[in-house]
Amino acid sequence: MTDTWSTPYWPEGVPHDIEGYNKPLFSILDDAARDYPDHTFTIFNGGTRTFTRVKETADRVANFLAGKGIGKGDRVAIFLPNLPHYPEIYFGILKAGAVCVTCNPLYTAKELNMQLRDSGAKAVFCMDHPEFYPLTVQAIKKTDVATVVVCNVKSYLPFLMGFMGGLLGKIPKAASHEPGHIMYDEMVRNARPEAPAVTIDPMQDLALIIYTGGTTGVPKGASLTHANFVHNVMAAHAWTRIPHEPNGPAENLRKGGYHTYLGVLPWYHSFGMTLVMLWSTYTGSKLVCIPNPRDGDPPFTVVLEAVQKYKTTVMAAVPTIFIAFTNHPLLKNYDLSSLMACGSGGAPLPVEAAKQFEAKTGAIIFEGYGLSETAPLAALNPCNTETRKFGSVGFPVPGTDVKIVDLDTGTTPLPQGEDGEIAISGPQVMAGYWQKPEENEKVFRQIEGRRYFLTGDIGNIDGDGYVTITDRKKDMILVGGFNCYPREVEEVLYEHPAVAIAAVVGLPDPKSGESVRAYVQLKPGETATEEELLAFCKERLAGYKRPRSIEFREALPVSQIGKVLRRVLRDEELKK
Repeated sequence: MTDTWSTPYWPEGVPHDIEGYNKPLFSILDDAARDYPDHTFTIFNGGTRTFTRVKETADRVANFLAGKGIGKGDRVAIFLPNLPHYPEIYFGILKAGAVCVTCNPLYTAKELNMQLRDSGAKAVFCMDHPEFYPLTVQAIKKTDVATVVVCNVKSYLPFLMGFMGGLLGKIPKAASHEPGHIMYDEMVRNARPEAPAVTIDPMQDLALIIYTGGTTGVPKGASLTHANFVHNVMAAHAWTRIPHEPNGPAENLRKGGYHTYLGVLPWYHSFGMTLVMLWSTYTGSKLVCIPNPRDGDPPFTVVLEAVQKYKTTVMAAVPTIFIAFTNHPLLKNYDLSSLMACGSGGAPLPVEAAKQFEAKTGAIIFEGYGLSETAPLAALNPCNTETRKFGSVGFPVPGTDVKIVDLDTGTTPLPQGEDGEIAISGPQVMAGYWQKPEENEKVFRQIEGRRYFLTGDIGNIDGDGYVTITDRKKDMILVGGFNCYPREVEEVLYEHPAVAIAAVVGLPDPKSGESVRAYVQLKPGETATEEELLAFCKERLAGYKRPRSIEFREALPVSQIGKVLRRVLRDEELKK
């Protein structure tokens, strides 16, 4: 193993390895329904469902799919936002022996069609909605999809809200439905609560195909097994040790309804799926469904309301969401004191953003690191303020090994402290990219008898064993032969009191090869000039790292999970 294992800062009480993850992913729902049958699981606009009811509905979904001839290894797509239907459908697909294909609900018909064709999906679950449903109808053309199930939210609302919403026409629904398409509620009523008997090999059988790489090129389907996810959830749980009362001992998150998870991250993405939907299932906790976190006036108000109303305790989010909290003009109006454990990932967490969030909310953020290809968690900071190291992503989680290897071949481990490509080995690493053997050859290496995944991220392991992400391999800027990492420049910009969000890209330059350009979104009510920010950078950065120019924008382009899309900014400039 690497030097991360011998560090004196390894969190007390956390094992180096995990056992017992060789089981079907749907077993975590069955276990929760057995142990906490009457405990609330999903919460949606005040409407609740117990673990027993969610399990029974998942069994009915599996029964329905089996009746449609869908079984072991077949692919079924979920094209939904964070609705309470999601865990029922997700686990139901797995109970049928099939493979979930989770689709971004903001996709266009063309993008969805590509995923349905590439995965060979035989069925799709979509939302009864004037935009989502017609888009699905368009997207299934020239695919293998023969079964479409349409999900309406009315039956998941409290009775009076559902009744009045239906009466006033406030509940979204499509104008009409195609013949043969099935309403979800009707399907649940008619199916038996009996999942078919399927034999799952958790280490080999796929649970999920999740498409990734869309921010850098054509999306590829990361194929992940049941054991990939069960291990990842168990590793996250074993790692996270926090006091549950002031000055109390550090302990794993209490099970059986003690905690409430905030469903602010999309569940189609591995970050929100594993560290919110699946972890809440594993711990028998409540799960608040938030279909669109940007709802409210101003945006994100619905999230603040949910934290206060449901007293959420666990929140996983991307940096832009923490920044949205910190800069929300109505933040002082809400009581966020229930928040106990906050995890950040999906993109580098600016140190200043973390400090401001903690100062304003009283919560503590622990930054982690992972990819869709690793289900996703690979490394995490210790869950205490004494050994958490800002700017790093902590240590590999139990059972995981991280090496820093050379950028050219990806086969030579580099000395501690030296920058190179981050390679990950562990039970959470995907089986491979769906039907793309040539892509698999590019990213997998055998090193010292273990299989490693090359992440495309640049980083190092410091003298204390902490893993630090320097930047994306593809985002590195080469200025006159010197390596400039966008994150380093962005961190400086975040230190300026007027800057809310910053993004840095490299652009072609006839003299230096590439030059640095920055894009900045200011905090509400704040002002700054380009000259002021350039001078600010000049005091803090070497000449080749300084932005040549800075453009101010009202908003920067972000992905569905809130990651700033440097590629979009770069492409816009190149088109000019």
